[in-house]
Amino acid sequence: MPHEAYIIDAVRTPIGRKKGGLAHVHPADLGGHVLSALMGRTGIDPAAVEDVVFGCCDTIGPQAGDIARSCWLAAGLPQHVPGVTIDRQCGSSQQAVHFAAQGVMSGTQDLVVAGGVQNMNAIPISAAMLAGQTYGFDDPFRGSTGWQNRFGDQEVSQFNSAEMIADKWNISREAMEAFALESHRRAINARAQGLFDNEISPLAGVTHDETPRETSLEKMASLQPLMENGRITAAIASQTADGAAAILMASPKAVKDHNLKPRARIHHLSVRADDPVWMLTAPIPATRYALEKTGLKISDIDLFECNEAFASVALAWMQELEIPHDRVNVNGGAIALGHPLGATGARIMTTMLNTLERTGGRYALQTMCEGGGQANVTIIERL
Repeated sequence: MPHEAYIIDAVRTPIGRKKGGLAHVHPADLGGHVLSALMGRTGIDPAAVEDVVFGCCDTIGPQAGDIARSCWLAAGLPQHVPGVTIDRQCGSSQQAVHFAAQGVMSGTQDLVVAGGVQNMNAIPISAAMLAGQTYGFDDPFRGSTGWQNRFGDQEVSQFNSAEMIADKWNISREAMEAFALESHRRAINARAQGLFDNEISPLAGVTHDETPRETSLEKMASLQPLMENGRITAAIASQTADGAAAILMASPKAVKDHNLKPRARIHHLSVRADDPVWMLTAPIPATRYALEKTGLKISDIDLFECNEAFASVALAWMQELEIPHDRVNVNGGAIALGHPLGATGARIMTTMLNTLERTGGRYALQTMCEGGGQANVTIIERL
């Protein structure tokens, strides 16, 4: 029988905005900060940790060389503890949580740290893809004979996908702007009420998320679309951001041996995929799959987190699965809080855990769209 995987604690940095307070923090120090904070909060002997599994995208420059390992060492933690870096695009650190939990559930590990890190000011989105031009490849798709044979010359673009989704699900620009405004309102309200305080470890003089904005529908309506004749604007897309998050996963044995108090257990882990050209639709079939596997219904889930890569993604997911907005991203999402790519999955998990405890719910479900047309789903149960 598989073991239980428990979440002992979770911590994150504040989210730094574009050209903000974390812009000049080295990624190893960003990640090292949350690792140190996690060890301190849990009181665990860091020498007992068996692996560090971190998500990160665009692992070039200061994010190269297995950033998971670099973060642990930069934090001054025991050098016999290894680290591994995961790239499942935007879902990288959610996948890190899955791998860490699976290591525990398999019975082969007892204490594993999962998390992620990304400094998008230092390494902009798609920097690794652009670096490929040095080797004579313009992008990761069209240079492949196999890809061309299967998908032809279809454009593979997150912006194009977001537009296609808005068109297919008949989501107006006005509806997306209203959703984005609500994301900011919820995040600003949560920040003002101190709802993020328990999960944030301040860094470099930044104590709170820098990204939520006081905006209006009128300001949003004035922006130009990102694509010609399109509906998607910067106001209804996730923000470039910097941040890191870390989560300690433990087996029942580790809980007993180290006198730990679990906050939640992993109820379900899965990942599914959809059309890579549509790219951002996979949360829909992935959520359906998770509910079928667990026997849970939408009404059984107290809180949902669907990453706001674009407003159209979350709105189509809610529409297709008939999920009420009042249970989705209740403290705002990536439109307001930012999307530090490799860290977002663990950041969402951290926020979701704290929100579940505060509201007294039992189950919370997290999903996010990912490059390649993929989506992870994690369901946790509060203890």
